[in-house]
Amino acid sequence: MKSIGTRDGHAIQLVGFDGDDTLWKSEDYYRTAEAEFEAVLGHYIDLRDQRMQQHLLAVERRNLKIFGYGAKGMTLSMIETAIELTDARISARDIQKVLEIGRATLQHPVEVIAGVREAVAEIAREFEVVLITKGDLFHQEQKIAQSGLSDLFRRIEVVSEKDPQTYARVLAEFDLPARRFAMIGNSLRSDIEPVLALGGWGIHTPYHVTWAHESEHGVAAGDPRLREVPAASGWPAAVHALDLAAGASGG
Repeated sequence: MKSIGTRDGHAIQLVGFDGDDTLWKSEDYYRTAEAEFEAVLGHYIDLRDQRMQQHLLAVERRNLKIFGYGAKGMTLSMIETAIELTDARISARDIQKVLEIGRATLQHPVEVIAGVREAVAEIAREFEVVLITKGDLFHQEQKIAQSGLSDLFRRIEVVSEKDPQTYARVLAEFDLPARRFAMIGNSLRSDIEPVLALGGWGIHTPYHVTWAHESEHGVAAGDPRLREVPAASGWPAAVHALDLAAGASGG
């Protein structure tokens, strides 16, 4: 257990950050992979039929509890989808192409989003910060290392799912109640909703493209514990605003 001492009387004592599409670009590469996958299947099925994307999403959701999140699970789901939609007519050569699509996704360059390093560093000068990212452990560790951001964080957590139980576990290890925690991320479903459910605070910075699975959430518009911030440059001010709100509410 790593308890956090009070820093200058702040009501919020710990600020968490998501990784993919919050600190660095990610979904763009998955969209490219899906387009390349469609091109492969176009030799077998009519791409004007929208059921292909729906089928892939359904297979990915079905496989999440088996393969987890990330490019490896996506690749296996693409192969399964290809076999099902082509009635097993897809050739070994084209399955190899799908594998190459997955490999390229795993090897994509890590591009830190503009303003992120400066914003995290500014927040870290006043608050404890932790990186909480979801996905394949090996791939996430690679991206964290290549991002050059690891030196900013007291602790880094790679988790298989982001739900209230996961956040509660992390906060328990810091010996910190949720009311003293704020999470910054692009996904309302994974980064914001579970934290709000625990009584914490959230800062949502949407990315220009979002996976359909992550778009489904139950966060109410105008939630007083949530701030919408369009870019990383606004994070420090938003954290201070939530800190004041937390103090006023007795947090």
